[in-house]
Amino acid sequence: MVFLSLNMLSIIIPAHNEEKRIGPTLEAYANFFSEKKKQEKVEYEIIVVNNASRDNTISILKKYSRRFKEIKYLDLKDGGKGYAVLEGFKVANGDFIGFVDADMSTPQVAFYDLYKNIRNYDGLIASRWLENSKTKRTFGKYIRSIGFNYLVRSLFFFPYRDTQCGAKVFRKHVIEEVASKVKSIKWAFDVNLLYLCRKKGFQIKEHPTLWYDKEGSKVSSKVPLQMAAAVIRLRLVHSLFNFIVRFYDKMPEKIKFHH
Repeated sequence: MVFLSLNMLSIIIPAHNEEKRIGPTLEAYANFFSEKKKQEKVEYEIIVVNNASRDNTISILKKYSRRFKEIKYLDLKDGGKGYAVLEGFKVANGDFIGFVDADMSTPQVAFYDLYKNIRNYDGLIASRWLENSKTKRTFGKYIRSIGFNYLVRSLFFFPYRDTQCGAKVFRKHVIEEVASKVKSIKWAFDVNLLYLCRKKGFQIKEHPTLWYDKEGSKVSSKVPLQMAAAVIRLRLVHSLFNFIVRFYDKMPEKIKFHH
């Protein structure tokens, strides 16, 4: 018989070419939550979704899944963070389901803090912009974050100051209700997920976090434009002007920004 605690937490980690960082992340998360399991009876599982990696990520996942029975993995041939997280949602067993980046910019204690503080909310999302948050990031990423957050809040009238921090936890019924409706699987994934949650009336709250910019995180100069185009497209899809999107989708592939 498989016993699932009413406090079971599923942690989904999308991983693309993360051979240098996924090992330390899994070591830290698995050891931390194994202690919480002993101390506080918190059942957990870690689902790493290998999305189209071309390096040695999958071999590392196999090794850690043998060491820790709570670590599972999926091996996908298609990529995209949103796509990977959605596939992880499908196999998650937890009463609480969250996701976090593979580089451990969000340390394990900060992710656990989301889980233990969810209380009566439907979801809790980490925010780097709240007063009690402690962050370390480059000036360039700081400026880009300000611009993107302003764009998102202007388009969607969100109360959230940070939609892109890669750590979020939701109750299972929220994921069951909205996951199948998420269509933006890349740059606008988090915004799409939060938009659907608000549309359904779920209470999602921001929470202070710890966040550290990690070495090895490379962002193409095209990414800010792709992110902006993706959220503008998402806003158009959910508006009276969705006919513009149909026109956009017929444009030549080489001049599109992928969402």
